[in-house]
Amino acid sequence: MSHYTSITPAERAEMLQTIGVESVEALFADVPTELRFPRLNLSAPLSEPALIRELHSLSNANANALTHNCFLGAGAYNHFVPTAVDQILRRSEFYTAYTPYQPEVSQGTLQAIFEYQTLICSLTGMEVANASHYDGGTAIAEAAMMALNIGRNRRKIVVARSVHPQYRAVLRTYLQALDITIVGDEQPASNDQAPDAALRYALDQVDNTTAAVIVQSPDFLGRLHDLRGIADQVHAAGALLAVHFDPIALGLFQTPGEIDADIATAEGQPLGLGLNFGGPYLGIFTCKQKYVHKIAGRIVGVTRDVDGQLAYVLTLRAREQDIRRERATSNICTNQGLMALASTVYLSLLGKQGLHRVAELCYHRAHYAAAQIGRLPGFQVHDTIPFFKEFVVQCPHPVAAINTALRERGIIGGYDLSGDEPALGDAMMLCVTEMNSKAEIDALVAAFADVAG
Repeated sequence: MSHYTSITPAERAEMLQTIGVESVEALFADVPTELRFPRLNLSAPLSEPALIRELHSLSNANANALTHNCFLGAGAYNHFVPTAVDQILRRSEFYTAYTPYQPEVSQGTLQAIFEYQTLICSLTGMEVANASHYDGGTAIAEAAMMALNIGRNRRKIVVARSVHPQYRAVLRTYLQALDITIVGDEQPASNDQAPDAALRYALDQVDNTTAAVIVQSPDFLGRLHDLRGIADQVHAAGALLAVHFDPIALGLFQTPGEIDADIATAEGQPLGLGLNFGGPYLGIFTCKQKYVHKIAGRIVGVTRDVDGQLAYVLTLRAREQDIRRERATSNICTNQGLMALASTVYLSLLGKQGLHRVAELCYHRAHYAAAQIGRLPGFQVHDTIPFFKEFVVQCPHPVAAINTALRERGIIGGYDLSGDEPALGDAMMLCVTEMNSKAEIDALVAAFADVAG
């Protein structure tokens, strides 16, 4: 926990004398003079009612999923969050609880984590789930770290280009100080629509030095891949298969357990977290039972106490960043407890059939949107490859200009792919969830028609 205690002028003078600096200003000597201590042009102080009005005025200038029809995805999705999720999170027992280092005083927190782990294992078909990581990107990075610890002498990670580019960037950040080679995603960007082009290229890089192969389905461009059989190919080389998935897609499509994945990760944001302006989110992490002692983070288990009552305990916990230091298997020693609780409540409320229904709505509405857009002159939908709720649209004009025009019509358009996949040209990735009604989709199509004209 962090604390702040103010210091007196005498204490400040003593500190400056100790480090050999005459003044606080001298600490900024390396900052160019013109950039030091800029004067802020702040308005005069406001009363509380006036300040509230000003803040509301500023916030109303934002385009968000409540004020606009949103078709933006690419890793953060506008799914419905039942009101009960937030109401349960607001209970003080949950949102004020600190991490459960003393299990005897944290039974409620431990039970919530245990139920989360149980639901995630049921959802994925995997044998073990930990108490969560920070987000989907760090979960992928931790999967690579875990595979390196299991493989020991294997110092290569293969990651398909079809994995989210931001996740791949996080992976490289995590491993940059290690003697590790990351390959597989250097494949030049192209408009090759072969369903498994990126996968084939990545698998071709696998050899006896590979610790793990990381793939994603649905991938960054929304495409679904049949991953059955890939595990056999990866295992034949002695490597582990790590699969990144969309938790909502598991309501309809194959699970990581069904394809014999060794490690499976996900961004848990779709499971009741809302968009939240980018966070906090939830990193889902699962693996096979035989690798449980190499898993990063903590795992909660259940037993019985001396009176025969159910008792929740930290079965495994890795306080490694301050115990094992450079020999640590991970720098993770905590978890996203409140976000994991939100996902637990969400999954409990929806149940198996509810999640299946949400996935169905996403699938059918996305395909309706794709079919309608595909009929517009100047637009081409990349629909030759199976997709779930996201798909690529080739546009007649630059995506930035189209999205600006859409915002004027109360619509948040798709993700501009020009920065990540420049070979695709003027292309955007649209996302359609259960929150997008037929009327909203039709309005998007009409807006596209106007823009194209």
